[in-house]
Amino acid sequence: MATKITAKKIAKLCFLKKANDVVLLDVRKLSDVTDFFIICSGDSDTQVRAIANAVMENAKNEGLRPWHYEGMEVADWVIVDFIDVVVHVFKKSVRTYYNLEKLWGDAKIEHIEEKGTKAKTTVVKPKKKTTAK
Repeated sequence: MATKITAKKIAKLCFLKKANDVVLLDVRKLSDVTDFFIICSGDSDTQVRAIANAVMENAKNEGLRPWHYEGMEVADWVIVDFIDVVVHVFKKSVRTYYNLEKLWGDAKIEHIEEKGTKAKTTVVKPKKKTTAK
């Protein structure tokens, strides 16, 4: 990323429009395509659009423009691609269906919660895979 805005700061931008269940997945060891996924939910297509727009506008104010975005028309899953960070804004039911957190279950996952004007971050370590003998 050519700017000083971090993935965690981008994740916190989701709270500007009251996003739910914001998580940051570190996929650097798992993917050559991107370094981080940010996943969050909105209650309606209007809120999903608002969250995605707030992330794009506020990142732009920090000097970071999205390389690509899609899904604004239907707004049940909007993707904002900043190359090193990809933001996924879902309607709750669509997020449950695709379950990206499980798909990328080996990633380091940080659950970010809004507390006043600050966000609290908790780190969840990936579960170890067990093999049958």
